Amino acid sequence: MKSHPKIIDRMIDGIRDSRTICVVGHIRPDGDCVGSELGLTLALQNEGKKVVCWNEDPIPQKYEFLDPDKLFRKPVAGMKFDCVIAVDAASFERLGAVGPRVARRKLFLNIDHHESNTRYADLNWVSAREASSGELLFRLLKIAKWPITKPIANCLFTAVSTDTGSFQYSTTRPGTYHVAGELVRRGADLARICDEVYQSYPLSRARLLRHIYSHFRLLHQDQIAYFWLKQADYVRTGADSSDSEGLIDHIRAIAPVVVACVFEEIEPALTRISLRSKSDHVNVNEIAAQFGGGGHPAAAGARIPGSPLSVQRKVLAAVKRSIDSNLKNGSP
Repeated sequence: MKSHPKIIDRMIDGIRDSRTICVVGHIRPDGDCVGSELGLTLALQNEGKKVVCWNEDPIPQKYEFLDPDKLFRKPVAGMKFDCVIAVDAASFERLGAVGPRVARRKLFLNIDHHESNTRYADLNWVSAREASSGELLFRLLKIAKWPITKPIANCLFTAVSTDTGSFQYSTTRPGTYHVAGELVRRGADLARICDEVYQSYPLSRARLLRHIYSHFRLLHQDQIAYFWLKQADYVRTGADSSDSEGLIDHIRAIAPVVVACVFEEIEPALTRISLRSKSDHVNVNEIAAQFGGGGHPAAAGARIPGSPLSVQRKVLAAVKRSIDSNLKNGSP
């Protein structure tokens, strides 16, 4: 049997000694965050724990099918816990409004796969080898010998599938397919997951997509593609920020593009950037780190204060520098 880090055993011991547990994840939760939070919450409930599942933001509509019992909730003040478990959150700041709400705790655990993780908890299991936090949660449940029921399998399969771009990203490893296969064997409903997550989205998202195709820009010999999402764009299309998940992949897929970038207006002087790289030689985690952000070599982001135009200039200049210094032969 494959050996595993001792940190997992220490985490399992800590969880077993805890009665009240809070599972938390990062702001603007994606499929990996939602699936990991809910999968772990369900597993802990099955073990007789008193569990809450908290996130600053509501569950995106396309993942609501994973949560028929409405476990995924906003944090409330005044509660204390034996154990708090953060999943898929690279830093304490990424927990947003949840952070101050979980201060009264005995043990703080951090389970994540982001290379940029800041190791902010009492016990930190960070493995950047895995393509998703869902894979780490699967390992945890297997080692703890906690049953992986059909609802848990649905949650974890959604986590693995979405964070690998439906097994298309270069982060996908043989072990990723093994985990996915095991989850299908345990009852993950592929037809339902594919329909809900990939083949059913609101009209507002289609309007947002039309806006993007009309307004994206190319530069640097078409190696950089970018677009803006302003608050007015959301109002005009009737969309919200959860509708923007994955839109960057549409411009990333343009053949000459090496790096795709989305600039999203959070406030008039605060911009959220998302970066995607198609080249093993261009590490967008390093670019995001220049602006106080992070993520993975192929997918990263940051929140940057300043005027929109100055943010755009700085970020695009950093992307150009990275492409020029890492793609000297001109080919990704």
